[in-house]
Amino acid sequence: MRYDAPIVIHRLSATGGRRVVARGQILGLAYQDADVIEFLRRAGVDASEEVVDDPAWVEWRGAKPHEWGGDR
Repeated sequence: MRYDAPIVIHRLSATGGRRVVARGQILGLAYQDADVIEFLRRAGVDASEEVVDDPAWVEWRGAKPHEWGGDR
């Protein structure tokens, strides 16, 4: 059964990167895990690599986790 994680990392955009949304609020376009962690930090979440890999926190959509596209 699928549930809604508070953070969603959407599919790859046509130009590379993935939109990051937390509880319905767009945080930004991430090109690497470090971008996600920084967006979450700015939103008040004490994030780390472990949070990004935790399905209770993050739902990856449309592509494999940690797949960013492009050469950034």
